[in-house]
Amino acid sequence: MPLKEHLVEARNRLFKSALAMIPGIVVGWIIYEPLLAGLTAPLVEIQKTRDISASLNFTGVTTSFDLKLQISLILGLVIASPVWIYQLWAFITPGLTKKERRYTLSYLAASVPLFLAGIYAGWLIWPNIVRAMTSFTPPGGSNIMDALDYLRFALQLMIFMGVAFLVPVLLFALNAIGLVRGSTYLKAWRFTILGVTIVSAMAAPGSDVMSMFFLAIPLLVLYFGAIGLCMLNDKRRDRRAAKMAKETEETADSATPLSELGGS
Repeated sequence: MPLKEHLVEARNRLFKSALAMIPGIVVGWIIYEPLLAGLTAPLVEIQKTRDISASLNFTGVTTSFDLKLQISLILGLVIASPVWIYQLWAFITPGLTKKERRYTLSYLAASVPLFLAGIYAGWLIWPNIVRAMTSFTPPGGSNIMDALDYLRFALQLMIFMGVAFLVPVLLFALNAIGLVRGSTYLKAWRFTILGVTIVSAMAAPGSDVMSMFFLAIPLLVLYFGAIGLCMLNDKRRDRRAAKMAKETEETADSATPLSELGGS
């Protein structure tokens, strides 16, 4: 395909992706109030259960509008993720083989629900983080937080969790193209558990261990589940390679020796 046609197709794909974001932005604009209420619910709970004040500070005249617009745009991007991910896949597939297209489509099909599940996990642990971070405030004190910083941190956490849930897809993709074997991943299981525990403790530093536990368990299940799939894929690949080697050997054995051809 000529470069000009590539550029035209890229423009069309970008336009469709942007068009798909519009309904998502509208939905984000509509659900902004309940979303804000959910993210600030820990502050309300803290004021009721502890002798401290916790509130958001909208520093400028347009801060509340800017905040609503930013959150609506981010929600639009997340809600439209199946569409723009598909558009990206459709743009690169003409250069792939049929087998590669099948692989990438399966990866994309797994990536979207995993990414959304990670965002939901971030939503669940957010109250624990707020409670933990405000636990250092002395009785009678006040936590006056910048609204933009507070909500930006919340959204960054959820996007981070969404990306973290995509790691198993990346592991299997590296295995599928033959770069890393499942046994190599398995050898690093101790470091993996340590790393997941540290990340879980940082993401959910509640006073109880349960918040860290409920965050670490799904990450470990996804990781070891990906390892299991990688090892099954390795066994299938090894059997196929052994079969091909055997067929090659049998073909070589059944071939007429060169000496016999010369003698005839």
